Amino acid sequence: MKHRIPAAAAVLALAAACAPRMQPIRPVMENGGSVPVRTDETVAAARSDGQAVRERLEGQQASTTAAALASCAPQVCASLARGELAVGMTEAQLQAATGTTAEAWARRGGDGVAILTSRWDEQPLKDRIAQIAYVTMQDGRVRSYTYREPQGLRVVASAADAGYAAQGAARAEALLREGDDFAARGDFVRALDRFDRADVVRPGDPRTTLSIARALDKQLRPQEARMRYLLFLHQMELENIRAQGDAYARMAGAIAEAHERVVVLDHRR
Repeated sequence: MKHRIPAAAAVLALAAACAPRMQPIRPVMENGGSVPVRTDETVAAARSDGQAVRERLEGQQASTTAAALASCAPQVCASLARGELAVGMTEAQLQAATGTTAEAWARRGGDGVAILTSRWDEQPLKDRIAQIAYVTMQDGRVRSYTYREPQGLRVVASAADAGYAAQGAARAEALLREGDDFAARGDFVRALDRFDRADVVRPGDPRTTLSIARALDKQLRPQEARMRYLLFLHQMELENIRAQGDAYARMAGAIAEAHERVVVLDHRR
């Protein structure tokens, strides 16, 4: 027993030596102390950084615009002045038309064909017409571009597809399709709503006028239907058929229908 005591003492001493040494807790802040306020310094630094970024981007945009205008064709220059995309633009001209820099675009593809989209989903890119979904580049020039509009995606691949007139025509066509779908389901109230809206977007279109007349006829509103049928016939008068050729001649059946309905509605009066 006497021989075991020193051994036990040695073990205890070794355990004490290996135990973690606790440091006294030091207060982070003395009672009554306060954290120094550096809000003004932080705001000033952020403002300075933001101003530097803006100046850098403005410088890039200025140089991009200068390069875009230096060698643009007349049609492209006119689109640049309006802030609109155009088929045939270079990448520098694309950036000038949209008021962006290369940093705003994400590229997919190679040198021959590339697809450009916004680098950040929360910051969509747009020109004066509408928001841009993506741009297709071929051999360094805009081959086509796609707008994201209320009626869906609209592809512009030629000068005829560009501008507000083409945008209105696409919107009117979408409204007519919606109206036709409602009419096929027998919902002539909603169908007439879509046809009326199409008539506002693209006034004077004979197909829209005929669609309105048919919807009014189905709703048993003879006076309004008769006026629309007569308007349709006026829009489709013979000199228009001769001027437009086959485009209007294909609606000969619709003309005969409108004549017939006018006669029927006249008899009901």
